Amino acid sequence: MSEAGKAPRGARLRAAVRGAPRALYEELWSEPADRLPRMGEADAPVWRPVFLVLLVIAAVGIMVIRTVELSPHGAAVGWPAVLVAVAQSAALVAGMIRPIGAWWAATALAVVAVLVTVAGAPSHLPYPLVSTVPLTPEVLYPSPFAGVALQGGALFLLALRVRPRRAVAALVLSMALALFLALRTPPLPQVSLAASAIVFSTALVLGTALRSLRLARKDLDVQVELTADERARRTLLEERHRIARELHDVVAHHMSVISIQAQVAPHLVKDPTDELKENLTGIRENALEALAELRRVLGVLRSEEAPAQSARHTPQPSLDRLGGLIGSVRSAGLDVTLSTTGEPRPLPPGVELSAYRIVQESLSNVARHAPGASARVEIGHRAGGLSVRVTNTAPVHASPLSPGGRHGLLGMRERTMMLGGDLATGPLPDGGWEVTAILPVTFPATTTAAAIKATATPTATTEDAP
Repeated sequence: MSEAGKAPRGARLRAAVRGAPRALYEELWSEPADRLPRMGEADAPVWRPVFLVLLVIAAVGIMVIRTVELSPHGAAVGWPAVLVAVAQSAALVAGMIRPIGAWWAATALAVVAVLVTVAGAPSHLPYPLVSTVPLTPEVLYPSPFAGVALQGGALFLLALRVRPRRAVAALVLSMALALFLALRTPPLPQVSLAASAIVFSTALVLGTALRSLRLARKDLDVQVELTADERARRTLLEERHRIARELHDVVAHHMSVISIQAQVAPHLVKDPTDELKENLTGIRENALEALAELRRVLGVLRSEEAPAQSARHTPQPSLDRLGGLIGSVRSAGLDVTLSTTGEPRPLPPGVELSAYRIVQESLSNVARHAPGASARVEIGHRAGGLSVRVTNTAPVHASPLSPGGRHGLLGMRERTMMLGGDLATGPLPDGGWEVTAILPVTFPATTTAAAIKATATPTATTEDAP
């Protein structure tokens, strides 16, 4: 390789070495760990208190074993050994809250434990029955398996909360420290580097896998929520789409009447003025243009799902067709009662269409979700508009709500809001269900006065027996 090629590689290596401390600081200190929801929050894991209790119990048991590991056989337990064992166990428990700081504490305490062991390791002790038999530290001290377990536990809790790259960096530092201690303290018993590597690697792999599983479940929950929102939004748009198609016929009818009246009006007036003819002609032209625009809009709405040709010319239903609707529902096996209160008056076609659809959807929900129940439909003609109330008794047979159920309530709410009314739905004390819609209507002053006078007298009620 040429000198020009070696120089950039050497420069990159030197830059990497100089930047290693800063990278280590950012990876294993300054950057926070993954945030876990606190207890009481909506997505807090229910297993965390149980895991914390088990971790504390395990830490106490390992602390006892670790105290024995740091004390010679036959000698009294010294306070440095107890202090180090307690600190290492506390660092393990602290990993539940501060995994990065707990791992650093466990790493530093591993060095302190070796120093305590070296300071308390005698070269020989007198054997009770034989005169002055030298005992090496390998005989005096057991192998520090508990210390490796504490370090592996801290690494496991760290891998649960950080990215895999940061966990691998912590594994490399832990293995480098284990190698350094094995080389610098040959008289002391050491767990083999292979065993340490297996314990630390297993902790890393297990922690990283559980973290990936947690993140995958979190992403899945987010996707499920987004899917539910998108489904609700699509359902809302479909309901508005259907309502717009139905109201097109109503609006188109009015525009056609306006056009015809504007065309006939000049013939009903003797010697109409040119100004009147011009104004009526303008009204007719505007009505025809509006009707043409309505047909274009309807063509867009029906582009994806065009109904049959016969359905396009079918008039939209009104309250006059409630009897036929209830008859068809009864023939399907649903017990329905219809009652009408108040003085019936002519209503706008949009109000009658909305009232009909609300009753239709309510009875469909009863048949679908309350098998064996009976329903009651109440139509109330009031001074300020129309009230629609549909109730049903408790179902005889249990019928679980299917996914996406009660989407019909969305269409009822849209129709009611379109007219500036109110819709109330909810369960009844006896286990049934109620749908009540108030559809406001503005009547002429003479009609309103007559309605008020009619409501002052006993209310007329018609009952359609089932």
